[in-house]
This record gives sequence, structure tokens and C-alpha cells, in this order.
Amino acid sequence: MSRDTSYREALRQALREALLADHRVFLMGEDVGRYGGSYAVSKGLLEEFGPERIRDTPLSESAFVGCGIGAAINGLKPIVEVMTVNFSLLALDQIVNNAATLRHMSGGQVRVPVVIRMSTGAGRQLAAQHSHSLEVWYAHVPGLRVLAPATVADARGMLGAALRCEDPVVIFEHALLLGAEAPLPDPAPPVDITQAALRRSGRDLGIVTYGGSLPRCLAAAERLAAEGIEAEVLDLRVLRPLDRAAIAALVARTHRLLVVDEGWKTCSLAAEIIAIANEEAFYALDAPPRRVCSAEVPIPYARQLEDAALPNVERIVAAARALVAGEDAR
Repeated sequence: MSRDTSYREALRQALREALLADHRVFLMGEDVGRYGGSYAVSKGLLEEFGPERIRDTPLSESAFVGCGIGAAINGLKPIVEVMTVNFSLLALDQIVNNAATLRHMSGGQVRVPVVIRMSTGAGRQLAAQHSHSLEVWYAHVPGLRVLAPATVADARGMLGAALRCEDPVVIFEHALLLGAEAPLPDPAPPVDITQAALRRSGRDLGIVTYGGSLPRCLAAAERLAAEGIEAEVLDLRVLRPLDRAAIAALVARTHRLLVVDEGWKTCSLAAEIIAIANEEAFYALDAPPRRVCSAEVPIPYARQLEDAALPNVERIVAAARALVAGEDAR
């Protein structure tokens, strides 16, 4: 049986299931307890599980992320919530220099099974310090697994899979997806956190994306289909390690590649995906790959400027049309 479930509710279900399944699991972060989470994801969990397992923390990302890493080293299964990706930069030392390195530096003797969740993305008029997409910063780091659930099913299933991983996992939850609804089977099926997922088949070009950009790409593909252009849409889901085989296979099928990435273009995930296409499937390409990324500015507060800075359906459709037509990308 399936019922319509929101992305937010799917996240809450995943947290509750993890807490019920293993007494070592606990949630910690700013406002996760009494307030119910900054995005109401953990609402009601404090009343059910108590303050030992739903822990409100001081406003110090370095401190509470470090506590989560220490708890993981000592046999617990912490889920650490960081309010937004911008604030996670205050914990970069803990994540990059400790969580990501300790298993390697100890010759495998020290495991760090911590899960770090954070919201990401723009579109809510929260200005630059709450709106950036910095997933590529973490996808760059060996020792981390980086996930970006873009669907209700992935929001529901990725946490459990992440908790079974013996390496640190960073999960990016795009804030604009929280209210999205979709049918979710009960019980929820398991989710693979090793491979990309094909969300739409097509023959004329392939669109690669992740996270909050997936709904825009699917909407763009619908609009293109009305014009006779069939676009295939690949949801990366896993940003480290990237599914190189899926990217190469998409290029082999469609012969054209468009990457949609809410991050900035310079040194982006989009650039890495295009490099993979060139390395793995260069002779299958009928045209140079293209990117649709955010404007190279701090995300503006004003609604019109924020909309203009972000990838949107119109920009994706225009880029796809030009790619299929063979127009100069410059």
C-alpha cells in the first residue's frame, strides 16, 4: 500500500525508524528537540525518545559535530543535524581533518560511522549566508560518502543505508523539496546509496542533475517533449563516489550532455561530470557538453535577483534546445 507523503515527513519517518531500530542511534543539533527542528523534521521525537537521544546543542557547529565524531568512534551511531550548509563551514576542520581521515590514518582501526545531515540550496529569500549549494566542497574529500536525496523515496530510505555505512556520510537535503509530496510504499523499499537513478528515458540528449534541481529538470523535459525533443534525466543521488558508469552510459545512449547544478560553475560538480563524460565516453558525444549553473554571485536576497541567479526551467530548456540544434555555446 502507498500513500502520499511529503519529503519532510519521509525524513521524520526515517529518523524515527532509525531510533527505534538501534539504541545506539541518537540525533543532535541546534533546535532538534524542543523546537522540533529548524524545518520541523524532528517534531515530536523529543517527546517520544527523550533528551538523551534527541539532544539540543549549543550554537557551535565545530563543537557538536566534533562530539558526534567522538561518539561514533566510541561505538554510537550519531545523526548530526547542521541547520544549513553555510553553517557547516564552521565544522570543516572536524569533518575534513578528522571524520574523513581517521580510518585511513589508523590503518582501518578507527571507524567513524557518523551521519551529518544539512539543508542546502536557495529559492527561499534567505540571502547569501543561508542559501548556497556547497555540496562540491564535500564531494571533493576522500573518506566521505556524500548523498543528495531528491525524491520522497530517497529521503525516506537513504538515512538507514547511511547508518549502515562504516564511513562518515554527509546528506544534503534541499530545503525547497521539504513540502514536495509523492506516493510512498509502506513499508518503504530499501534505497541504494551507490548508484545514480534514471528518472526519465530519452533519446535526444541526456540531462544530469541532483537534489533540488531534479524537479526543474523533469519539468524542462516535459516542456521539451512537447516540442519533439526527448530528454533523458539522470539523478546522481550519490555525489561521492560519483557513478561514472551511469554518466558514460547516458552519453552513449543520447550522445549529448547537459549538466544542471545549483552550485557555481567554476570548479563545480558540473565540471567534474563533464570531465567524466570526456574521459569515459568522448567518442559518443555529438556535441560539446553544456552546463546550467547558478550565477557567480553570492545568492541575492531580492526575489527577482535570486530567481535570476538560479538554474530554472527556462534556462534548462533554452540550453537543451541549443545543444540539440548544435548552436555555439559561447
